[in-house]
Amino acid sequence: ILNITPDHLNRHHTMECYAHTKERIAENQTKDDVCVLNMEDEELYRFGSECKASVVWFSSKRKPDKGAYLDGDDIRYTDGTQDKLMLNIHDMNLLGTHNYENVCAAIAMTKAVGIPDDIIIEQVKCFKAVEHRIEYVATKKGVWYYNDSKGTNTDAAVIAIKAFEKPVILLMGGHEKNLDLKDVREQNPLIKTLICFGETKER
Repeated sequence: ILNITPDHLNRHHTMECYAHTKERIAENQTKDDVCVLNMEDEELYRFGSECKASVVWFSSKRKPDKGAYLDGDDIRYTDGTQDKLMLNIHDMNLLGTHNYENVCAAIAMTKAVGIPDDIIIEQVKCFKAVEHRIEYVATKKGVWYYNDSKGTNTDAAVIAIKAFEKPVILLMGGHEKNLDLKDVREQNPLIKTLICFGETKER
């Protein structure tokens, strides 16, 4: 489980219900199974203590007892006994802390099913961002265009905005999910212009 942040509240109504629904993915697991969780997500850190599976963590801020983690510009993996450098973030075609976390999660999962390290590292190095997730489109007259249409909640929007070093012209809107827009408002220093559309444009 990569994270539990506000989304689909038009259907789940409360964060408690949404979190419980996501955590049900592990309800039929046993200690013989592995559940990979984000150590930096407060709800998932709590859930780790009650999860019936063997928990393997990933983290962008600290070293877990067992799992993959970001250490400066390096991604490392510890099994609780040995600690190994997997690769450097500059060896990848991905930008942003959220992508480094995703790579840590992928490493934790693939190691759990016995994929050799050299294959994991090779595949991470050649992997390119998926369509519609901070996907580079073109550069026109000095402006870089990116498609982030998979970013369908405020948390995803904030992560995308923070991935850029230059001021952002943000096209934002769509269906109403009853999400708080406060986190996006707090990115104002990074947003040069905001263009709104869809059901949510007035709000």
